[in-house]
Amino acid sequence: MNDLSAFPITRKWRAQHPEHIQLYSLPTPNGVKVSVMLEETGLLYEPHLVRFDTHEQMSPEFLSLNPNNKIPAILDPAGPDGRPLALFESGAILLYLADKSGQFIPKDAAGRYETIQWLMFQMGGIGPMFGQIGFFNKFAGKDYEDKRPRDRYVAESRRLLNVLNGRLAGRAWIMGDACTIADMATFPWVRNLVGFYEASDLVGITDFPHVMRAFNAFLERPAVVKGIDIPSRV
Repeated sequence: MNDLSAFPITRKWRAQHPEHIQLYSLPTPNGVKVSVMLEETGLLYEPHLVRFDTHEQMSPEFLSLNPNNKIPAILDPAGPDGRPLALFESGAILLYLADKSGQFIPKDAAGRYETIQWLMFQMGGIGPMFGQIGFFNKFAGKDYEDKRPRDRYVAESRRLLNVLNGRLAGRAWIMGDACTIADMATFPWVRNLVGFYEASDLVGITDFPHVMRAFNAFLERPAVVKGIDIPSRV
């Protein structure tokens, strides 16, 4: 039996299957990246909902695993050398799961680094910029009379979408014929942009047909259909 008692987070979110990867998350874009990856790889995992409406992300137990108080985070009881490993930051988790499973990242060094390059493109650009659009279009930002901040993020998001659209021209996925962690990182954010953030018209999403083609293909993957609702909010 795997002993996770040294990790305070397991006192609040008790593991029913301590031999499985423990996922602490919400079905938001960053959380969905990891739940989809876990579904795609077939790695055994146990999801735990971290409720932001009751500020569970600020609890001492959660902060003991992720001092940055963000989701997702994982605890793998069978990490490197067979020792438990705790990780936060969705990009780092995707890389770890790709290496652990031997899936969704090229095995050749050049392909691996190129995939990491596009993963960083999402982490440093698409995520932060699309998140700002969410603030200015759907949340408190809509009360700002001065629309210059919103328009700045719209312009930058359109620029990023154009980069992505160019990359996908003539390719099924960001890295070519095979879906990788670069796609799993990127398309949950596109989904939020056109769905939850209601910003399709704002960014002119139809101007980026290759993005929408790949995005629609992503949504049809069985692991994505399941992973976008994990952990359940119910």
